[in-house]
Amino acid sequence: MRVTAPRIAVVGSINLDLVARCERLPRPGETVTGATFARYPGGKGANQAVAAARLGADVRMVGCVGRDAFAADALAGLHEAGVELDVREVEEPTGVALILVAADGENQIAVAPGANTLVGGFDVSGADAVLCQLEIPDSAVAEAARQARFLCLNAAPARPLAVEPDLLVVNRYELEALGERRGLVALTLGAEGAVLLENGREVERATPPPVTAVDGTAAGDAFTACLLVSHLQGRPWDEALRRACAAGAIAASRAGAQPSLPTSAEVDALVD
Repeated sequence: MRVTAPRIAVVGSINLDLVARCERLPRPGETVTGATFARYPGGKGANQAVAAARLGADVRMVGCVGRDAFAADALAGLHEAGVELDVREVEEPTGVALILVAADGENQIAVAPGANTLVGGFDVSGADAVLCQLEIPDSAVAEAARQARFLCLNAAPARPLAVEPDLLVVNRYELEALGERRGLVALTLGAEGAVLLENGREVERATPPPVTAVDGTAAGDAFTACLLVSHLQGRPWDEALRRACAAGAIAASRAGAQPSLPTSAEVDALVD
């Protein structure tokens, strides 16, 4: 297994999450009261960068924030995790995610991307791998793909892809939207775990350890980061998939996005 920490460049979104926790999610047109409110640093890019750093990678975050009061709070988790920042301040406002979380852990999320729409003009060619999501423009994803030695793409939120990643991470709905894919695809199945597909054929399957679901907001981000870090550390795909399922389960058992992301030791304790 690799001794030195893998170098990962994350090109992605940086948001401030505004989270209301309520007994159940409202139906269309319905108001639900009795909620509690909290603010957390978030964005799929920043979440995955923090997750990868906590799992032992040397991480650089490429993104954009606004020149506004939300920017410092949105970057706080990255600073705390020791992530190197390659973040531009732009005229658009810092991205914001409005998140409703029910008592059973189910959520609804609406994102105002703001500054994330201006991500671009970076150099990530020195990284061992580049990790992207789809909360940034297609042009930024294509720019990252051209420079990447190994590209891992979490295709969320789903839209048609203009690149062919080395590793694609999707859930059921995202894979449906993308259609059949060749190459390596990690398909997350929620409480059922995940499968690894190669050219459409299942090659590995893993199930998560049992946990009590509290907030599923960053479970997919923990899974994606752990799968990539584990692979770059030289672990076989079956072990990498088990560790990724454990990381996602831990994140789902805790409140908030970045506060829920596990360390390598916490993942090891569940897998070993």
